[in-house]
Amino acid sequence: MNGASAAPSLDAVDFDPIEHLNTIFSHPSTLNSINVTASALQTHQDDLSTSISALVAAQASSDDSSLQRMQSAKDELAQLFRKIESVRTRAFETEQTITSMTAEIKRLDGTKRNLTLSMTALKRLQMLTTAYEQLRGLAKSRQYRDCASLLQAVLQLMKHFNSYRSIDQIATLSRNVAELQRELLEQVCEDFEMAFAKGEVTTKKGVLGEACLVMDALGENARARLVTWYVNTQLREYRQVFRGNDEAGSLDNIGRRYSWFRRMLKTYEDEHAGIFPLQWRVNEVLANAFCEGTRDDFKGILERSMRRADGAKIDVNLLLSCLQETMNFEHSLEKRFASEPRASIDTLSSIEDKPHTFDRSISEAFEPYLSLWVDSQDKQLASMIPKYRNQPLLPLDEEFSPQAVIPSSIELFHFYKTTLAQCAKLSTGERLLDLSKTLAKYLDEYAQQVLLHFLQAPGGPSLQNTILVLNTADYWHANSQQLEENLKKRIDSDFAPKVDLSSQSDAFMGVASAAVLALVHRVEVDCEASWREMRNTNWSKMESVGDQSSYVAELLKHVNAQAEQILPLVGKQQYARAFCDNLVEHLATTYIANIVQCRPVSEVGAEQMLLDKYVLTKGLTTLLSHSPTAASSSTTTQAGFVKRVNHSMGRLDPLLKTLQVRPSPPEGLVQAYLIHIGDRSDTNFRKILELKGVRKQDQPSLVELFGVHRDGKTNEQLVAMSPLLTPLLNSGGIGSGGLGIGAASALGAASGVSNLQTRFDPASFGEKLFSAARDGVERMGTGSDRVGSPMSEDAKATVEGNLKSIGKFFRRDMSGFGGIGAIGGRFGGKREGSIDDTVR
Repeated sequence: MNGASAAPSLDAVDFDPIEHLNTIFSHPSTLNSINVTASALQTHQDDLSTSISALVAAQASSDDSSLQRMQSAKDELAQLFRKIESVRTRAFETEQTITSMTAEIKRLDGTKRNLTLSMTALKRLQMLTTAYEQLRGLAKSRQYRDCASLLQAVLQLMKHFNSYRSIDQIATLSRNVAELQRELLEQVCEDFEMAFAKGEVTTKKGVLGEACLVMDALGENARARLVTWYVNTQLREYRQVFRGNDEAGSLDNIGRRYSWFRRMLKTYEDEHAGIFPLQWRVNEVLANAFCEGTRDDFKGILERSMRRADGAKIDVNLLLSCLQETMNFEHSLEKRFASEPRASIDTLSSIEDKPHTFDRSISEAFEPYLSLWVDSQDKQLASMIPKYRNQPLLPLDEEFSPQAVIPSSIELFHFYKTTLAQCAKLSTGERLLDLSKTLAKYLDEYAQQVLLHFLQAPGGPSLQNTILVLNTADYWHANSQQLEENLKKRIDSDFAPKVDLSSQSDAFMGVASAAVLALVHRVEVDCEASWREMRNTNWSKMESVGDQSSYVAELLKHVNAQAEQILPLVGKQQYARAFCDNLVEHLATTYIANIVQCRPVSEVGAEQMLLDKYVLTKGLTTLLSHSPTAASSSTTTQAGFVKRVNHSMGRLDPLLKTLQVRPSPPEGLVQAYLIHIGDRSDTNFRKILELKGVRKQDQPSLVELFGVHRDGKTNEQLVAMSPLLTPLLNSGGIGSGGLGIGAASALGAASGVSNLQTRFDPASFGEKLFSAARDGVERMGTGSDRVGSPMSEDAKATVEGNLKSIGKFFRRDMSGFGGIGAIGGRFGGKREGSIDDTVR
C-alpha cells in the first residue's frame, strides 16, 4: 500500500493514529486505496485476536498442570517431615537407654576418683607434717644444706593445699610454715651480720655458703634482701669517706674512688666469692650499686661547682680528664662482666630479663656539662679562623700542585676528625648535636672569612691562589656531605633528623663557582685591548666585507693563551667544562655590549660583525681541548660543548641580521625586525634604529609603520618584549655612554632560551656573585679596611645566604655534565683525608 512502508510501527509505545493515517494518506491521490487499507487492517486485527485466544487457552492448560505439580511436592514434603520426626524420636529414646545403662558406671568412676584424691591428699599431708617437723629441728641446729632441700619440698607440698585453707588444721599448718620461713630468713641474716661484724667470715664460710642455699629456696625477695644488705655493708665505708669529705670527694680525686672499688672487688673475689652462688652475680650487683652511687655523687658535685659564689666555672680540661677516666673505668667493668649473658640486676629485685651494660652508668652525670667542652671547641675554632685568614695560602717552602688544597683546610679537617671522634665517645645525644651545629657554623666562617676573602684580594687573586681556593672548596663540599652522613650514623636516632649540613655544602659549592668566575675574570681583563680595538673601528663607514677583523685574531689569541694557562691547572673535568661554558657566555654577552657601543653600525659593518662572529665561534669550539682531563672525555661531551658554543654565540644572529637590512625600503627593515627580533616593543625597535644610525626625524615614520605591521593578524604570536633587546634599556641608556658591565651581564642572563635554563648562565651570574659577595663587605669600608677587619653579623648572614643560593644553582648546573657526585670528589693527594674516617 502506498506510504505504508514509511508508517510508524503499530507496536510503538508512543503510537499516534492521526500521524499514522497522515503518513498512509499523505496525498489526495491515495484516498482511492481507503477500502484496501481498511480490509488489510481488519485482517490484521483478526489475526491478532486469533493469536490472543490461542495464548489464553495454552496458559489456562499450563496453570492446571502447575497446580498439580505443586500439590504433589507438598505431599512429598509432608511425608519427609514425618520421617525426620520419627528418626528424632528414636534417637532420643536411644540416648535415654544408654544414659540409664552408663549411670552406674559413671557413679563408680566418680567414687574411685574421689577416693584416689583423698588418699593422695592424706599422703601429702602426712609428708608435709613430717617434713615440717624435721625442718624445724634442722633450722635450730643450723644444718642449712639439709634445710635448703627440705624447705623446697615443704614449699612444694604446701602449694597442693592452697585450696584447702578453709579447713582449720590446714590453715594452722600453713601459718606455721610461713612463720618458719620468716624465722629462717631472720636467722640467716643474723648469721651473716654476726659473721661480718666479728670478722669470722673466713671460719664460717662453709656455713654461710649453705645459708645462701636456704635463701635461694626462700625465693627472690629473700635473696635480694641478703644481697642488698651485703652491698650496703661493703659500700658503707666508701660513702662515709667520699661523701663526707669535700676534698676526697672532689673531681681531683676521682681516681681514688675507682682505686678503692678495685680493691674492694679484689677482696670480694678473694674472701667472699665462695660464699654466694655464682648465678647470683653479687660482684656485678656490687659494681652496679657503686656506679649508681658514684653517679649521684658526681651530679651533686658538678651542680655545686656550677653554683659557686665566686662565679668560676669548672675547668674544662679537668672535666674531660675526669670523664675520660670514668669512661675507662666503665669500659673495664663492661669487659669484666660481659663474658656471658645475664639477666638485669639491681640493688633490689629484677622483674624482667634484659641486657645490662655499664656504658654511661657513671659518665651520664657529665653529659649535661659537656656544653662547656663544646664552648671550648667553639672558642678554639674562633681563634683558628683569623689565623687561617692571615696566613699565606701556600707555605713558602712548598711547591704549587694543581691538585693541592690549602693547608689550613687539612688542619681544619683533622681538627674536626679528632673532635668528632672524641665527642662520639663522650656523648651521642644532645651534646653531639650541639657540636655538629658548632662545626657547621665554622664551616660557614671558613667559606666566607677565608676562601672568599682570598678571592676578593685587592687586585684580584693570582692564578695559583684561585686554583687552590677552587680545590679547597670542592674538597670541603664533598667532606661536608660525608660529615653529615657520619654524624647521622653516630648520633642518637631522635636527633638524627636535626643534623643538616646541606647549606654548608652549598656554601662551598658557591665558593667553587666564585673561583671559576674569578678565572673567567682573568681572561676578561686580558681581552680588554681586543674589545677596545673593536670599539675603535668605524663600523658606519665600512664599504665592503673582507676577511675577519684584526681584533678577532687578537681576541682568540688572548683567550687561547689564558686557557692554556688555566685549564691544565683545573683538576676536574666538571670545573674545566664550567670554566669554558662561563667564558663562552661572557664573550657572547660582551660582544653584544660592544655592538651597542660601536653604533652607528652600517649594513656592511653588521655583515662584517656577523662574519667575525662565525670566526670567533669556530675558534671557541676548540677551547675545551686545552684541558687534559676534558680532552680525553667522550665524543658526546665534546659535541655537547660545541653545541653549547653555537647556541651561546647564536644569540648574536638576530641582532646582526636585523642590522644588515637597509632602512629603505622601510617595510624591509620592519619585516626583518619582526622575523629576527620578534617582539611588539616600540622601545626595542627604536634601539635598532639608533644602532643603525637612523636620524631622529626619520624614526617616527618607521615606528608608525612598525606599529601597523605589528598589529596585523599574522603577528599576533609576537612576544611583548624581546629578551635580547630589553636589557639594553638599562644602565645609562642607549643614547649616552653605552652599556656598562651590569647591563651586559643582565643582557646575557635574559637572552638564554627555555631549553637551557638549567645550565649555568655566567654572564649574569658572575656579576651577581661578586656583587652579592661584596655586598656584605663593602658596607664596612674600603678594600684595605676589609682585609684586616671582621665582618658584622648582618654582613656575614648576607654573604652566607648568597653563597648557599649560588652553590645550589651552580651544583644544579654542574649536574648537566657529570653529576654533582662526580664534583664531590676530593683534591689534595696524600695530604687530605676523608671524613669517612672521622669517627671510627
